[in-house]
Amino acid sequence: MAQLDESERLAAVAALGDPVRRDLFEVVRRAGTALSCDDCAEELGLPRSTVRVQLDRLVAAGLLSTKFRKTGPRQGPGSGRPAKLYTAALAEVAASVPDRHYDLAADLLAAAVQHSADASVDIREAVAAVAYDAGTGLGARAGSIEAMLDATGYDPHPDGAGGTILANCPFHALARRHTDVVCSLNGSLLAGALAGCGDTGHRVVEDSEPTHCCARIVPYVS
Repeated sequence: MAQLDESERLAAVAALGDPVRRDLFEVVRRAGTALSCDDCAEELGLPRSTVRVQLDRLVAAGLLSTKFRKTGPRQGPGSGRPAKLYTAALAEVAASVPDRHYDLAADLLAAAVQHSADASVDIREAVAAVAYDAGTGLGARAGSIEAMLDATGYDPHPDGAGGTILANCPFHALARRHTDVVCSLNGSLLAGALAGCGDTGHRVVEDSEPTHCCARIVPYVS
């Protein structure tokens, strides 16, 4: 299945705002096999011309993909043109503004519970260890803390003093309900990211500004 960035996910969600396109997407997604325009028109009881236009709009939005295949019993020369068939390019569609990554938080917390049980360590210690390791991987892949912050939805902005303000919290709703746990996870994730990208000139500190993430990246002061 395809992976979309945030702007593409927003466009996909907008495309599904039309009830006909939404119904078509569900018909194709649930089919388990490629469907033709005629299949979809018959399923929804709609004119073929209407269905064809809306299917192609779903393709343009990245929600469906197409392939061509002969569907009748006859094959080879003289058997007619291949039919245009539609399959789901996405299993599900979700988007948020600003960017959130609750899936990452869920993965980390589940891994921490598993680590706590397997290693017989305190759950807070397990959360810190798992989040730090995950951050190390994210930082290594991104190559710089700025790239990691941008890719993970922190909306980083220079603070004018060599540091970085994180204008968005990727775990906002969770952090509001479970502040201590999620902010601790967040701090360990960011510390790991600094280590992973080899940034020894900065550290993670608390940011008490309520409109920002709970953490800020600042230079080490010698």
